[in-house]
Amino acid sequence: MRTNTRWTATAAAAGLLLTASACGGSDSKSSPSSSAGAQELKGVTIEVAAKWTGPEQASFEKVLSAFEKQTGAKVNYASTGENTDAYLGPRIQAKQPPDIAILPQPGLVAQYAKKGDLKPLSADVASTIDANYTPYWKELGSVDGKTYGVLVKAAYKSIIWYRSKAFDDAGVQPPADWASFTKAAQTLSDAGSTPLELAAGSGDAWTLTDWFENVYLSQAGPDMYDKLTKHEIKWTDASVTKALQTLVQVWGKSNMIAGGSSGALQQKFDGSVTDTFGKNKAAMVYGGDFAAANIGTTSAKVGTDAKVFAFPKAGSTTPAVLGGDTAVALKDSKGAMALMKYLASPEAGTVWAKGGGYISPDKNVKPDAYPDALTKQLVAQMQAAGDSARYDMSDQAPAAFGGTPGQGEWEDLRGLVKNPGDIKGAQAKLESDAAKAYK
Repeated sequence: MRTNTRWTATAAAAGLLLTASACGGSDSKSSPSSSAGAQELKGVTIEVAAKWTGPEQASFEKVLSAFEKQTGAKVNYASTGENTDAYLGPRIQAKQPPDIAILPQPGLVAQYAKKGDLKPLSADVASTIDANYTPYWKELGSVDGKTYGVLVKAAYKSIIWYRSKAFDDAGVQPPADWASFTKAAQTLSDAGSTPLELAAGSGDAWTLTDWFENVYLSQAGPDMYDKLTKHEIKWTDASVTKALQTLVQVWGKSNMIAGGSSGALQQKFDGSVTDTFGKNKAAMVYGGDFAAANIGTTSAKVGTDAKVFAFPKAGSTTPAVLGGDTAVALKDSKGAMALMKYLASPEAGTVWAKGGGYISPDKNVKPDAYPDALTKQLVAQMQAAGDSARYDMSDQAPAAFGGTPGQGEWEDLRGLVKNPGDIKGAQAKLESDAAKAYK
């Protein structure tokens, strides 16, 4: 499942796994002036391509502006749109790639690296990553022992949003585990509130992969999660069966989902959030931290009308699933490597964080850079997860399986929403599609 491309109004990041040492550290060694020299890049033009638009683009451009002011470089931003691969592919083929691209999936990093489309990061950039990131996140940007990417932006995908009034009216408390979650959903239904909005539209079925990953990580644990991510075990495995059986306890009940399965299969992510908080059509909705941006388009107030609880534990592991965006260099130019180093620095992360809607995976971005209370709540959840936290599984898969609307995991899980009684059939389809994509 991919990281949602909309503006992250509040984000919890991979770097929140880090210990208290994250509060320390200096960013002086990673400033653009030390990496490129003051105005040393004057006259150099760098093109950066990313998926972001609107407020999210504006926030990122503040980071680019800070780099420009300190180095003298000119940075041009190009929006890739929703399908980053479709935008970059023709430009790479024409040998006219941007200097840097921000990829929404580690799977794309591996795909491009294996085709020779990416430039390994210079030793200077790699040392900056070592100073500011933990090894797990460096490994996500590495292929065959070479480092190509810097995780520059992350999202926290293990929360459920809820309408506080609906919970209060039904006398429901935020549930901590799956049994309590299904009980709360039934209580809400009995009180006259539809429990859940489910976005399972063809173009938004990444939400279903997020549901699966949270349940699977909690039940099967991080080691099995890693194996399934790499397709070292099959999707017909009993651990997958158990996770899907758990999901259909909610997905398969018409009174649990607004519009039933047919409504869910037409529902878009934006609509699922705004229908919950703008039209009161449901009491809960999944959306990760980034749903706050959509809530902001309604009259509901984040933190009062709209609150969050941790994705309920379905097993012994506290689920903590992360998404994120990775910067890669498609040109081995001085300007590209200087900007990559800057993006890996606490200075860039701090500029970004102060603009709101962002938390850096960089462990040396200090906590006081983040302005809102909700982020701090999510930080606490991440810290409780510890080393069990994992990056979004589908985003690590080949894009044909884990990141493309209308096919692979997205479509196979939509099939389960449509026919929740056929778990074996869904598993067979998932395994068939995975086997083709992982060749």
